[in-house]
Amino acid sequence: MPEQPEKWSRGAAWSLTHAHDAGQVAGIRCARCNITRYYKPLELREVIGNVTIEEVRDKVRCQQCKSREWMSAQLFHPTGEQAHTIRFRRLVQIRWEKRVIWRDE
Repeated sequence: MPEQPEKWSRGAAWSLTHAHDAGQVAGIRCARCNITRYYKPLELREVIGNVTIEEVRDKVRCQQCKSREWMSAQLFHPTGEQAHTIRFRRLVQIRWEKRVIWRDE
């Protein structure tokens, strides 16, 4: 038998686009506030970019407590009952604010 390499290549990372194509849902939870919110991966990709779920954990913060340390995220396939009862947070618009800051010299 041929020898197996010590480290196998993992291939491409599982990104939000792959999750959307597979029909997965992103669940992001704040352990401090005990709130779980559900997102469609394609809409998260619009805001965060086409990243892996580990990188999503690092880029989100809780809307209530403003914490990043307590956040966790996972991708999963919803069961039949979950698919009908999950309330998704939907992306309405992305607004960029332009602020003017003055300095006296």
